[in-house]
Amino acid sequence: MKDRRTATKMFATSYQQASKKRKMEILEEFTQLTGYDRCYAAYLLRQHGKRVALKGGRILLSDATMKCARERKKTYGAEVLRVLKQIWLIMDCICGKRLAACLAEVVPILERHREIKLSKRTRGLLLQISAATIDRLLAEERRSLALGSRARTKPGSLLKSQIPVRTFADWNEQQPGFVEVDLVGHEGGLAQGDYIQTLDLVDVYSGWTETRAVKNKAQVWVFEALQVIRRQLPFKLLGIDSDNGGEFINLALLNYCQEQKITFTRSRSSRKNDNCYVEQKNYSVVRRAVGYARYDDELQLRLLNELYGYLRLYTNFFQPVMKLKEKERIGSKVVKRYDKPQTPYHRLRQSPHLSKSEKEKLRTTYELLNPAELKRQIIRLQDELHKSLAKQKPLPKEKVGLRRQKEIISQLLK
Repeated sequence: MKDRRTATKMFATSYQQASKKRKMEILEEFTQLTGYDRCYAAYLLRQHGKRVALKGGRILLSDATMKCARERKKTYGAEVLRVLKQIWLIMDCICGKRLAACLAEVVPILERHREIKLSKRTRGLLLQISAATIDRLLAEERRSLALGSRARTKPGSLLKSQIPVRTFADWNEQQPGFVEVDLVGHEGGLAQGDYIQTLDLVDVYSGWTETRAVKNKAQVWVFEALQVIRRQLPFKLLGIDSDNGGEFINLALLNYCQEQKITFTRSRSSRKNDNCYVEQKNYSVVRRAVGYARYDDELQLRLLNELYGYLRLYTNFFQPVMKLKEKERIGSKVVKRYDKPQTPYHRLRQSPHLSKSEKEKLRTTYELLNPAELKRQIIRLQDELHKSLAKQKPLPKEKVGLRRQKEIISQLLK
């Protein structure tokens, strides 16, 4: 680049003073030397060294090889950024692609519940903003709220020969009702004694997620929680796929599924990707809501189930998800293509397998919900959980990050 700039300075003066025929010869020689395109090379030679008048009577000798930053007026000002940040926090800090897809739906809901008040111009800008612009505007705020750590789960085995194996490649269900289930342990890094577990259930077709806290891994509590969740589902339960833990692989659940004509399958041992749908929700729903601390008493069990009551509405009705459509390997690179982000609620409304009454019940529930109020209730219950933890031991690092996130959200939602 340095040699090209030197060559530009050498050729520019002679080029600007030469005749038309001579200019063609100089331009040909210059392009061969530098490798520039002829149009760009001609522009450099024409502009280099010209005088440019500035404000205050100053004169600047231009250098066409140097690029100047463009002074462009911002399209999205401080007011748009303020409202966008508020909506982003209400929507649980989701990525730009998911947020851009649901803004047209969420903005009128928040306006109807008087959570936000927008001018006509601000509203128009919010509805036209792109996913890339959202990520760029919120990049600094996202970094300040970043959390860490991951979950740990342990497989088990019992009655495996009676329950068929099903891998992730087999999950291509085109109707709601086929679910994956898993337990998320809240041992806080100390896997001793009894501690609370969260039963996580995910519908493969729609992404509908249900969670229920239980005292421990005992079959009786897991089976009871599964029955409670089944009554809450807005569709008929058709199939269950679990890991190989004894809390699922037992005669009670096997006989129940056979009596109720529910397909019961299991994953391969030590192959977590066979349960990829529920494993993903273990973090994005459960861990993001309650973290990695240890919960082991009756108060915390009650608080968790109360929190999950609000979380199921917030997640299923207002959190858009993207489903993988296809995956293609090109050399060493894997290209993934996703469908348009949609909430589990909208995916169920579009399904031909739900009856009109089931869809109408979903719509009635949806019209009564306020995502900002749901978020406030979730934060309130998270605060109560944190207070119960403070009596036991200091908050771990990820809890401190969650607390900062909740403090900021609480201030904006007041």
